[in-house]
Amino acid sequence: MTEGNKKKLSWKGIVGVVAFVALMVAFAFCYNTFREKPVEGSKSIVIEVVNKPGESTEYPLQTDAEYLQQAMDEAAEYGLTYVGEEGPYGISVSEVNGEVADYNVDQSYWGFFVNGEYCNYGISTQPVEDGDTFSIIYTIYSATE
Repeated sequence: MTEGNKKKLSWKGIVGVVAFVALMVAFAFCYNTFREKPVEGSKSIVIEVVNKPGESTEYPLQTDAEYLQQAMDEAAEYGLTYVGEEGPYGISVSEVNGEVADYNVDQSYWGFFVNGEYCNYGISTQPVEDGDTFSIIYTIYSATE
C-alpha cells in the first residue's frame, strides 16, 4: 500500500467516525425532543390490579409522581405491593399483591396498561398524567392474542 492510499483510508475513516457521531447526536436530540415527557405536579390517577381469578382492586391516588413506579411506591400506603427485578429493559415485575406470575410455569406475566392501551414503557419510565388509569393485569400468554 502506498503512502497516498494510507492517507486516503485514514481520511475516509475519520470522516466516517465524525458522520457516525453526528448522526448519534441527531438521534439523541430527536429522542429527547419528541418522547413522552412526565407531567410535574399533583395528579389524580387510579392504579387497578386484576388478579388471576379476575378480581379487581383499585388504588385512587393524588400524586406528584412523574413515573408509574413512583406512583406504585406511593400506593404501597394503601396496600399495593410488588416485587420486581432490574433487567436489560427495566424492571420486570413478577409479583403483585403477593401473587406471582411466572412465565416459565404457566406462561403468565403481569401486563401493564394505561387508559386501556398496553404501556409503551417500563414502569420506571412510563409517564404519569392527570386522569390516567393504570391497569396491572395477571395475564396468561396465548398464541391467539
